[in-house]
Amino acid sequence: MKSRVTLSFIWSIWRVLRPEQWVKNAFVLIGVTFANLWTQPSAVKNSLMATLAFSLVASGVYVCNDLFDKAQDAKHPEKRKRPIAANEIGVRPATLLFLLLWFLGLGLGRLVSITVFVILVSYVLVNIGYSWKLKDVVILDVFLIASGFMLRILAGTIGIGIESSKWLLLCGFMLALFLGFAKRRAEIYASVYAKRDYRKVLAQYQPVLLDKMIVITSTCAILCYGLYTLSPATIQTHKTDNLVFTVPFVVYGIFRYLYALHKDHRGLDPAQEIIRDPQIMLATILWFATTVYLLRTGK
Repeated sequence: MKSRVTLSFIWSIWRVLRPEQWVKNAFVLIGVTFANLWTQPSAVKNSLMATLAFSLVASGVYVCNDLFDKAQDAKHPEKRKRPIAANEIGVRPATLLFLLLWFLGLGLGRLVSITVFVILVSYVLVNIGYSWKLKDVVILDVFLIASGFMLRILAGTIGIGIESSKWLLLCGFMLALFLGFAKRRAEIYASVYAKRDYRKVLAQYQPVLLDKMIVITSTCAILCYGLYTLSPATIQTHKTDNLVFTVPFVVYGIFRYLYALHKDHRGLDPAQEIIRDPQIMLATILWFATTVYLLRTGK
């Protein structure tokens, strides 16, 4: 009986960490990828350490958020199944867990560089503010979500001594805003279907407003990435002008995401959507493989 309880508790701990969300931390690897530093062991090691540090800190943030949102999540048809909302993990163990995760993540980040440490602390503070009050501030809530992706990119670039392209940073920011506004649109679809609002800030969003923001941010993301591939600095750095041929994969992935959002009302979990949809996954793999090939060969 004890072993069953122990295994059940361990499984609850694993679930509350949300390992499926760690795919977001792939943004940390953008620096090494686009700087073509895969053959430099120190750069790869620091990039992987920064990615692991972000995974630990982000999981701590998820646990902290679940504590903040315990009462609200208990009313949600899906979120009520989360370990903390379902009382599978008590408040005290959950508190100790997120503090331990933050301690380990911040410590690992400090081993990489003081810059990564500062970025991780900023990420924690932003998310504390988001969970406490700012998640109910219309538009700002999505900008705060997008800032998390930007901090990941910065950790994988300036955090390990890699100069980042301004076009690439802007593209990442616009892509993050696109995913954030699409998530809010999916939540409105879900609330209409369930005939019940589960997020306070949704009352301040109108579908037509979100649709316009989604169009603007997706367009900007595509344009910024396209301009990055055509930038003279990019061509000079990577010795190739063929990165532009990776743009169709980006466009297709975004268009497919929009189709899934409006046709099937998916998009509540962007990280899972990328993995769940085979066409988005294929576009992502082809984009990554083609990019790495072009950067490595200079063709």
